Order: sequence, then C-alpha cells, then structure tokens
Amino acid sequence: MPTAEPTIPDTAATTASPSTVEAGALVIGLHPAASADGAETTGAPPVLAAGAADVDAAFGGELAELLRVVGATGKVEQVVSLPTRGAVSAPRLVAVGLGEAGDDAAAADRIRRAAGAAARTLAGTPGVVSTLGAAGAEAAEAAVVGALLGGYRFDAHRSSTDAGSAPVASWTFTGVADELVRRAALVAEAVATARDLVNTAPNVLVPETFAARAVALGERAGLVTEVLDDERLRDNGYGGITGVGKGSSNPPRLVRLTWNGGAAPARKVALVGKGITFDTGGISLKPNAGMADMTSDMGGAAAVVATVVLAAKLELPVAVTATVPMAENMPSSTAYKPGDVLTMYGGRTVEVLNTDAEGRLILADALVRAGEDDPDYLVETSTLTGAQQVALGLRTAGIMGSDDLRDRVAGHAVATGEDGWAMPLPEYLRSDLDSRVADLANVSGQRFAGMLLAGLFLKEFVPAGVPWAHIDVAGPAYNTGGPRGYTTKGGTGVPVRTLIAFLEDVAANG
Repeated sequence: MPTAEPTIPDTAATTASPSTVEAGALVIGLHPAASADGAETTGAPPVLAAGAADVDAAFGGELAELLRVVGATGKVEQVVSLPTRGAVSAPRLVAVGLGEAGDDAAAADRIRRAAGAAARTLAGTPGVVSTLGAAGAEAAEAAVVGALLGGYRFDAHRSSTDAGSAPVASWTFTGVADELVRRAALVAEAVATARDLVNTAPNVLVPETFAARAVALGERAGLVTEVLDDERLRDNGYGGITGVGKGSSNPPRLVRLTWNGGAAPARKVALVGKGITFDTGGISLKPNAGMADMTSDMGGAAAVVATVVLAAKLELPVAVTATVPMAENMPSSTAYKPGDVLTMYGGRTVEVLNTDAEGRLILADALVRAGEDDPDYLVETSTLTGAQQVALGLRTAGIMGSDDLRDRVAGHAVATGEDGWAMPLPEYLRSDLDSRVADLANVSGQRFAGMLLAGLFLKEFVPAGVPWAHIDVAGPAYNTGGPRGYTTKGGTGVPVRTLIAFLEDVAANG
C-alpha cells in the first residue's frame, strides 16, 4: 500500500546569483515581445522576465536574441533549451514562456503553468535552479507550486520506474524568501497527497484502508482523529452511509480529523468531502465506458483530508474539522435499491430513486454530523454530478450555497487558478425532490438542472443559519487527458488550494 505522505522534491531559497548556483539546469522566464501599444510583436526577441538579469549579463547581454534564434517566443508553456557552454554554472539553460507580464491572478497562474511545463521537460535532472519566482510573493508561490506539481508522478503500483523520467530531485529558487518557499512546498505536498489518494487503485484504497491512511496523515500532523466503523455507523443511525455501503464486502467508514486552531482560533470551519472509493452506480449500474475513472469518486474526501492536515502544518489560527464519509457503491444481493427509503443521520427520510446518486446520501449524514459542531462556516466538496461537467466543462467547479460564502469561495477558486463559478440554487426547483413516501427523494424525475438539484438536496441537511458552500468538482478533480501546465494525468488535487486559501482568509478576516 502507498505510504501516507507523498515524496516531493527538496526545495530551497537562495540569494546567490542564478548564474553561479551549481545545478543540472537553470530555468528562466520569458515574456512575448510587445510594441509600444502593448500588442505582441512577431519575430522580435522575447523579453527576459524578472530575475534573469545576471544570466543575461553572463551571456554578454545577448541572451534574448540567442533564444529568439532557437525559436523562443515567450508564449505560455513554450519550453526551449540550450547548452550554456560555461557562461553560467549550470550546463543547461531552459527558457519557458510566461505569456503577458502582469501581477494579477491570471499572471500567477501562467507562472504555475510555465513552471510545471519546465518541470516535465527537466524530468530526470538531479537539481534545478529557477528564477521564475523573482517577481514577488505571488510569483514565488506560483513558481514553487507549479514546479513541484508539474513534476508529480505516481509510481506506487509500478514494479519498476525509469530514472530518466523521475521528477527533478531538488529545486532552488533565487530571489525568493525562505518562508515563501516553505509554505508553497507544504501546499504542493498537500495537493500531491490528494492526488496520491485519488490515484491509488480502488482495490487498494477501500473504505477501511482510506480511513487508515487519513488517520495516519492526521496523527503525523498532530490532529485529533476518530473513526466510526460500520457497526458504530449502524448503531448511531447513519442511514445514508450504511445504506450505500451495504452492497460491498468492504464496509463503510466515517472519519473525523480535527485541527484545534492553536491557542486563539479565529473561527471554526467544518469541511466535508465525498469519499466513494469506487462507484459502479450500484443497482442503477453505470455503463462500462469510463467506469474505471470512478476511482476518482473520493476526490472530495481526498481534498478535505489533505487540507485539514495542511492547516495544522501551517498552524493556521482556525479550528478545522474534516468529516469524511467513505463507502464503496457496489451491486450485490445486499445492495440498496431503487424504491428503498433510508433514514439519514438526524432522522430525515430519503426515497432512493437512483442508486447512482449515492454521493449525496453519504454527504447528508456527514453534513448533519458536521453541523453538530456548531461551525461558523461549512464547506463541502465532492465529485457529485455529471451535470457539472455538462454545464461548466472539465476544469471549472460549480459552487453553490449561501450567497456570500459561495461567492467568497468562488473568488478563491479563481485566484488560485483552480477555477470555479458561482451557481444559483433556485427555490422553485426544490419541489422536484418531493417524494411520494418520504421526506424527499434523492433525484428528480426530470433530466434538467441536475447540478443545482444536487445542491438543493444537500441544503436540506445543512443546519439553519450556518453559512455553507458546496463545491462540485466532478470534472476538475480528475484529468483524463494528457498533462498540461502543472496538472498531470489522473487526480489533480482540486480543490485543496481553494480550501486552504479560504481558511487563510478566515484566519485573517474572520
């Protein structure tokens, strides 16, 4: 079984000139050449980004022209490489396009993407020195996170690996403060933790082993941990989790991880994440095409586990509790079925019309339990609906909930480059969830507004008066295509960076 925490490259900051640092390669950034009116100029030498002045001087002030000759334009993620022939200490120079210069969130994400592209190009290099973070705090965070995540690999299930494709062993960042590198490396480690959990094969990561991994991560970070097994879940009335999980030979779990926020926590935040370790659809069986991707149906759970651990490592003055329901949705003679009525934790009853709408059932139990802690904010995330992908595509999360908190969380999603869009919860849709025999049904009888209806279902289990947000990451949590920027194939770790940015916001502003 994979270890609890991922191995990420060593990171360091230095005040030395990048031209003098001993490394296997030196990375600099480029912007496209621009005319006086700001338009890109075709054929002109690219503009060297911040931090590359000493490197340019080592090349006699002709580095931009030399890079133009080998085809560099400064376009985002374009990577060109050339031997330094002793001009600088590193034997190889890699120039990566950053796109248009700027100091906004979009510019920071372009740096992340560029750093990720450079990291993939430099796979197998023992050590790299980078100037990409020299333009300020946001650029520093972006350069470190992008480099570490762009080079991410998951090899836990391989019998052997090619050393030439291994991630860069160490990164040194010039013009960047030590503390910024340390924090950014912890953020990247948390994202990698979530990716590892999602990428672990579903025969290995069943509810019991997922719970053990979560507890191991929590205990290493000094968290208070609690695990409810299937017997305790039944005895305490968690009808959603036990109902979904009873079709599997791998019984369900509920994990709770708590960071106390230190001596004077600013607020109390509840995090909830969907932990379906594999989803066949149950009796309402999914089609075979794409079913293997359902190993990612615990992406929300992976994200909140990684986030509460990160909050502890950063010693954020916010009390954070992650409530994580875990189950495997399988068809069998013991599986729940369409027409069943389940009694949720807290007493509400739900008529099951589709067993493939199982995530909301286990989340209902978890939301009620999280609400018993009387949090100031409640944020839940899940790979919940295919309708999210239809509405917003594969990279933009749908964010619903209390208007103010929804918009606040969506703002952090955009600012971190994870991307999210605020969506409504129209009250007129609520009647579509009316049941003929129970308090409500788990799906509607019509095929429209599936993402919003799922949000309305969850709203029924959020305590009155608690600001809450639901982040549907059905598309963004798992990349079925090739690598891009700092996003590798498979688990992406979304929305860890959104969640930690929100917690830091709460720590600073309440």
